[in-house]
Parts: sequence; structure tokens; C-alpha cells
Amino acid sequence: MTALPQTVVRQIPFHRRVRQHREEIASPVEATPEIPAGRVPRLARLMALALRFEQLLQTGEISNYTQLAWLGHVSRARISQIMRLLSLAPEVQEDLLFLPHTLSGRDPIHLRQLLSVAAVLDWRQQLVLWEALQEKASAIASPRLPCDSKKPRSAGLFGSEPC
Repeated sequence: MTALPQTVVRQIPFHRRVRQHREEIASPVEATPEIPAGRVPRLARLMALALRFEQLLQTGEISNYTQLAWLGHVSRARISQIMRLLSLAPEVQEDLLFLPHTLSGRDPIHLRQLLSVAAVLDWRQQLVLWEALQEKASAIASPRLPCDSKKPRSAGLFGSEPC
């Protein structure tokens, strides 16, 4: 038995519009977003990596730290260091993820400093240590002006000297 060819006829309305020559305005979707200057700090990247590793372990895609280390071409000890960031208080973890970009030079806070904060079990104490670490890092990062010194200023010829 052979199938007969079937034809469906349907009218589709089609109207051709004549466009006038206009200036094209770029839509906001086409505009490229501004890329912030600098680079994402290493601690922010490590915190994101720790969160991703935890997700992989929870879903069962990765079975243990050894497998993570093998896939990442690092040691198991390094994986343990990264995963210790998960023991930080949630506020500290959030602060780490949103650290400001490093414009030049080294990052002001390093993993070694943060692991000592993660070793403390009390989250309130971690917050105190984290704030102290941030203050220390900002003091090192910003140069001191001569007027910021703790020494009393000597009086000049006309009273105290301006800064």
C-alpha cells in the first residue's frame, strides 16, 4: 500500500513594512557591563571554592577529600585548608565573598591569618577576630600621613604647625 501525498494549504498574513532611515539606538542589553578594576582577592576565590566543594560532597558527585585533591592537582592537606573556611561564621564567609577587588600588589589578608580565626569555635569570637584582622589589614594597606602620628606636634613660630 502506498501513501498518498497530502498537502495542507494555509494562508498566512504577511505585510512588508518599509523602514525609514533612523539612527539606531543601542539597547541596554547590548551594552557591555563595566568590568571592575583589579582582581578578585584570593580569599574570595577560596571561599567560593570551599562552598562548591561542599556542594559536590553533599550531592555525592565527589566521594571524599582525596578525590577532590586528585581532581584539583593539589594535596589533601591543601583541600583540608580550603574546607576549614566553612567553619567560619556565616557573616565572615559573606564578607569574604564580597571583599573589594585588589587593585595592585598583594592581598591585604592571607589564608594563614584567616585559618587562625577559623580555629576558634565561637562565632562571636570569630567576628571579633575578623574585625581586628580587617583593621590591621586596612592600616597596613593605607599609608600613614605625617599628621597621623601619635607624637605631639611641636609648636612652630606661629603656634601649632598645620598638616
